[in-house]
Amino acid sequence: MPELLLELLTEEIPARMQARAAEDLLRLARDRLTAAGLTFDEARSFVTPRRLVLVVSNVPAATADTAEEKRGPRIGAPQNAIDGFLKSAGVTLADCEQRDTGKGVFYFAVIRKQGGPTADFFPGFVQSLLTEFPWPKSMRFPAAPFRWVRPLTSVLCRFDGATLALDLGAVPVGGETRGHRFLAPAMFPVNDFADYQRQLRAAHVVLDAAERRQTIADALDRVASAAGLTVKDDPGLLDEVTGLVEWPVVLMGAIDRDFMDLPPEVLTTSMRTHQKYFAAVDGSGRLAPKFLLVANNIADDGGREIVAGNERVLRARLSDARFWDQDRKIRLADRMPKLAERVFYQGLGTMADKAERMSRLAGEIADRLGQGAAREEASRAGELAKADLASAMVGEFPELQGMMGRYYAAADGESAAVAQAIGEHYSPLGPHDRCPTAPVSIAVAIADKLDTLIGFFGIGEKPTGSRDPFALRRAALGIVRLLLENGARLRLGDAFRHAYENYNGALTVPVEQVAAELLDFFADRLKVHLRDQGVRHDLITAVFARGEDDLVRLTRRVAALDAFLKTEDGTNLLTAYRRAANIVGIEEKREGVKYLGTPDTERFVATEEIMLANRLDEAGSRTKTALGAEDFAGAMSALASLRTQIDDFFTKITVNDKDPALRDNRLRLLARIRDTFDGVADFSRIEG
Repeated sequence: MPELLLELLTEEIPARMQARAAEDLLRLARDRLTAAGLTFDEARSFVTPRRLVLVVSNVPAATADTAEEKRGPRIGAPQNAIDGFLKSAGVTLADCEQRDTGKGVFYFAVIRKQGGPTADFFPGFVQSLLTEFPWPKSMRFPAAPFRWVRPLTSVLCRFDGATLALDLGAVPVGGETRGHRFLAPAMFPVNDFADYQRQLRAAHVVLDAAERRQTIADALDRVASAAGLTVKDDPGLLDEVTGLVEWPVVLMGAIDRDFMDLPPEVLTTSMRTHQKYFAAVDGSGRLAPKFLLVANNIADDGGREIVAGNERVLRARLSDARFWDQDRKIRLADRMPKLAERVFYQGLGTMADKAERMSRLAGEIADRLGQGAAREEASRAGELAKADLASAMVGEFPELQGMMGRYYAAADGESAAVAQAIGEHYSPLGPHDRCPTAPVSIAVAIADKLDTLIGFFGIGEKPTGSRDPFALRRAALGIVRLLLENGARLRLGDAFRHAYENYNGALTVPVEQVAAELLDFFADRLKVHLRDQGVRHDLITAVFARGEDDLVRLTRRVAALDAFLKTEDGTNLLTAYRRAANIVGIEEKREGVKYLGTPDTERFVATEEIMLANRLDEAGSRTKTALGAEDFAGAMSALASLRTQIDDFFTKITVNDKDPALRDNRLRLLARIRDTFDGVADFSRIEG
């Protein structure tokens, strides 16, 4: 069966957009083919820096006849409604049927479309792909009447052995393409995808991005190994470089030894961020005076001139990094006044204000964590954490903030714990970033993120939907990880209020509202964090609803609740709880009262009432004691002990007795069941 091959040859597509572009092309193509009723065996997309490719195999040569049924207005409807329906459907009244739907008699039109050659469908199909393509950023260019990420050089479109004509303005369309920009720039004709792929490889283009990535990784390891070195692992850079070359060639260059006294982070950041070079380490794990680059060309001299040129560029770049020598002449603490010239955010003060708040908050958190974190060291690290923003090095390399502060603090004679905390206070930056484990570092990292969260929530600048310009979700998730991964005990509600007070009246949203909104926000982040571990989000909600804001204790409580609900007793008791809560809730709503307080034991007339009341007293006491001792399994065991008495009560007792006093007393007994369970978690929030 026929095959469609579409290649969009462009100027360089930004590496960060390539993977998403291939996914979008495939998704749009599949959606439109399916909507048109066209079957196919397989659709694939490919992307290189200069081309976006779609291949669809085994497409039928002709589209099938289709029939679409459309319901119109009711018989007897106004004439203008009938006329509008006939016009939209493209039929006459004589073409319509009248059918009784059970809700009246309506006009029905059957719109039949005759199939035709699939080749006639594809020009419009390609046109829609181009005009509706969701590039994050696009541009207009003279040759085309639509926007594209970069100017289109040419379009190759082949179907069933023939070249399809496309109306794309002045963009050349045909059955030819070209290979590598430098190594094989001449045009060549293409028959089908197999021929296209074979000729591209001969023209020095590796079409498949996964193959290019693996080729680069293998070559990096091979070249580094030949020099007795190992490539520093950097998956992000490997992905980026894969999107910069069509025919990768790995070469090794040398770093002037004069620069090897710079901090390793300075060297690697300069190489990685600005030059896209890979760093190498020796057998002891130290940074080697070598770098690896991925060229997009085969040089006649084996790459010597390419390497020499890149060495010159790196030398000039690292010369800028000599700010390190100048910066060390000024103590970190002496840079603090400069922070007053930097605005943290309008309404939230300057960076100097933030440093002062962080100092107070970090010391307070260190006390509350109770992990041996020294209050004085945490306060000192919080005070100095942002000072490197005023250094020349961070001004040149913003990616090094925090890390440079650690080096400067150590050079100034600050304690090792303070220097380490300054270097780690931004961490963790993402779900895969390492989490600090040192007590002072934990306190300062939490203080930084918590101050930011309180500040922005306190002026009403909360994330909305997918919009989170201040990375507040990342900050909250960072605190979640810092607490859980270190087993650090912190009452979030207390911490929120303390951080709020540090703003000294600058915030406009009331503290109670900020605390409530942030607890909900943290609950959502905790659900995201624990989702991969299979933890049920409804159980997290149920425990949070009981005012639990110690995340370590909360997760233990959730785990015990989850284990309980997986037992037969747990399943049956959840059903019994809902029955009791529903009965009481309905009556409370109907009568406008709350059934509170202890039932009157003098009004019990059945053994089942007495037995249930006694067991509720016992279970309530056991539950309270167990929760106080953080024995959550014991609390669940206390609830499980209620099963027999609750089952007997519902089997033999009529709650809505004719005697109003007896009915009222039994409703209070059911309310005690609800309240006993809700003391452990809000069981009304549990699903299933």
